[in-house]
Amino acid sequence: AMLFANDGAALILTPIVYEQAKALKLDPKATVALIMASGFIADTTSLPLVVSNLVNIVSAGYFHLGFGSYALRMVPVDLVALGASLGVLYLFYRRSIPASVTTADLRSPVSAIKDPRVFRAAWVVLGLLLVGYFASQFLHWPVAIFAGAAAVGLLVIAHRSPVVPIPSLVKNAPWKIVVFSIGMYVVVFGLRNVGLTHLLGTVLTALGTHGAVAGIVGTGVVAAALSSVMNNMPTVLINALAIHDAAVGPTLHTAMAYANVVGCDLGPKFTPIGSLATLLWLHVLEQRGVRITWGYYMRVGVTLTIPVLLVTLIALWGWSAVIG
Repeated sequence: AMLFANDGAALILTPIVYEQAKALKLDPKATVALIMASGFIADTTSLPLVVSNLVNIVSAGYFHLGFGSYALRMVPVDLVALGASLGVLYLFYRRSIPASVTTADLRSPVSAIKDPRVFRAAWVVLGLLLVGYFASQFLHWPVAIFAGAAAVGLLVIAHRSPVVPIPSLVKNAPWKIVVFSIGMYVVVFGLRNVGLTHLLGTVLTALGTHGAVAGIVGTGVVAAALSSVMNNMPTVLINALAIHDAAVGPTLHTAMAYANVVGCDLGPKFTPIGSLATLLWLHVLEQRGVRITWGYYMRVGVTLTIPVLLVTLIALWGWSAVIG
């Protein structure tokens, strides 16, 4: 999730987890437990870098948060979110997970590499991409420039590979997400014109008057609640505008911007419509014959997300107090 974003992590890991569970001959309860865990972790640990979630990119761009500054603030918070997520997942699914498994039927991971040349080159490109991301703060370049250059570089490397169908790859890319994101901007500014952001700004100002804990935790909870019912993309934009209008000090203002990210990254786990990544994840599962009902998803999501959200927001408050 850190490098491939929550969407990429969920879409890459879910088929792998499913196929591994099938190879291990796990029962349906254990399979669902592992699948739910992979999807949950992909979202709750998409905090550390600007590029780890589209929500992060939008918020960092709006508040002019540099790549390194963002990472300094959110990497420790993300580690807390990871620990809390693993804890609640274990407590919830401990009876569904077998005590031991037989790995004799599993194929060697090396067998999955179809083109060693492309595989090795991809790791080099990813390493350079990470360096570029951190350099973006000092060069004052958008991270999209480095991501685009890396994508073009990988296409050039892979174009002669017989196992990488470039035309199909480009054709099947989720281009609709670009249109979706642009549409969300239109929706958000429409809501701003009818006064929603002003109302939220008043609420956030009131929370801020009760101190940093109330301001940070309150902002995150509001963001999470809105994300669960109206999707996290419009929510992060609406809340960003509201935070901008909130009458709070500069330190709390910045902390609220990060709390908005936490709420919009974790809040979508309450409902399937909270993020596009979850809808894509459910679609991938359905293609493999695994049906996760909305009722089951919401029951698990609410149970797991509430403690992780609160612990993560408190960690953000504590770490913000340390680094200022």
